[in-house]
Amino acid sequence: MFGSRLKNLRNERKLTQDDLGKLLNVSGKTIGTWERDSRQPNIESINKLATIFGVTTDYLLGNSDEKKSQKYYELSDKEKNDIAIQAERLMEGIESGHNLNFYGEPATKEQKDRILIAVKTAMEMNKMEAKRKFTPKKHRD
Repeated sequence: MFGSRLKNLRNERKLTQDDLGKLLNVSGKTIGTWERDSRQPNIESINKLATIFGVTTDYLLGNSDEKKSQKYYELSDKEKNDIAIQAERLMEGIESGHNLNFYGEPATKEQKDRILIAVKTAMEMNKMEAKRKFTPKKHRD
């Protein structure tokens, strides 16, 4: 159950096993073993995966079919849309400035898509952290 859910979430974000491994400081092969359910990640990695994909650990572990628990600090669809717009503008700025190169070559569409996903994910995580920080105690977990 864990492995198939992890693979589906990774594919939804258009990340390779290596891409996800880099976010977790593990190898792509390790991600593959998790997806095949031949090994299980440690608690720290499960928590990081839940944060990266915006799901609960219970969902990842197969204890719930609900991807998200409703939390006071969760991002609204409008906030996510605003972040997506900001990320797109950032990418447009990078592209128009001819600053997006890898090893001296212009970035491919796939590379740009991955950067956009990473930027959106980072922006969403930062926004959620800020909301958590300023959440009144009565609404916290």
